[in-house]
Amino acid sequence: MITHPVDIEWMFPRHPRSVGRARHQLLRQAYSWRVPDDTTETALLLLSELVTNACRHALAPRDRLIGVRFGVTGCGVLRVEVADADPDLPEPRRAGPEDESGRGLELVAALATAWGAHPRGPGRIGKVVWFELKPE
Repeated sequence: MITHPVDIEWMFPRHPRSVGRARHQLLRQAYSWRVPDDTTETALLLLSELVTNACRHALAPRDRLIGVRFGVTGCGVLRVEVADADPDLPEPRRAGPEDESGRGLELVAALATAWGAHPRGPGRIGKVVWFELKPE
């Protein structure tokens, strides 16, 4: 894995096809950074959950884009961020055994080394939800 900081960012429309497109970009980038396969697989799953949440649940106009950023810290930690125009921070919920959805943030919390959410910077609308994975 590379040992110097790099950030790559893409913008996607709020559309279900963007989940696959974001996964494809992460897969290509992880390969070029030589991220271990198991870390990449986990990152792809968690990225899918966050982009799906941004498409389905963000209370924002349909024409607002979803920002996706990937980076590797100096310590080799993979960081993935998903930004959308909804200012409301996500709150994990407990999905019942019969629920067909609602487990995305539970997966993120269970599989990520760290994760969180925060409002976007000054003068920008919305929030960023992020996770980090430290390869073993």
